Amino acid sequence: MQNLTDEQIVDLFFCRDQQALAAAQKKYGKLCHSIAYGILGSREDAEECLNDALLKMWESIPPNKPERLAAFLSVTVRNLACNRREAQRAEKRGGGAFCEALSEFENTLANPENPEHVIETVVLTEALNRFLGSLPAETRVMFVLRYWSNFSIQEIAEKCCVSQSKVKMTLFRTRKALRKLLEKEEIL
Repeated sequence: MQNLTDEQIVDLFFCRDQQALAAAQKKYGKLCHSIAYGILGSREDAEECLNDALLKMWESIPPNKPERLAAFLSVTVRNLACNRREAQRAEKRGGGAFCEALSEFENTLANPENPEHVIETVVLTEALNRFLGSLPAETRVMFVLRYWSNFSIQEIAEKCCVSQSKVKMTLFRTRKALRKLLEKEEIL
């Protein structure tokens, strides 16, 4: 199968042609798998999230007609992976902590529930990597422990040998700086 444009793939979905699934997986499968794997750390779980995302696309196109197929699919995979990770963590750590950490970003990043308005994952990833690279080591560690490893404020304070209020303030200021950078680069 040749490389199809997003528009051609969406047209296949509208025609209910099952080649649409294969084309979407061929074009964006690696990207989506890496997103899910980054969240879950499991190849099998990442593969299941990709398959579930393709099924959701099949169910939602039509009537939806996404302009950015990569954003639509990657956000769907991300949401599925986050939900799966939340379910896994609920059993291990008392549940709800991952949602709490992500809710701190509500006013920083675009709405993850609306794939049409989410910036392409690659652009956002590059901006986040530049941002993290510019942070002092302690701030970067706190940020990654909170939003990647899902540590509680108390756990971060203990690991970094600082007070919980310092962790909260550092994370608050870091989110604010990230939002400012994303606005400056016109990503938000």
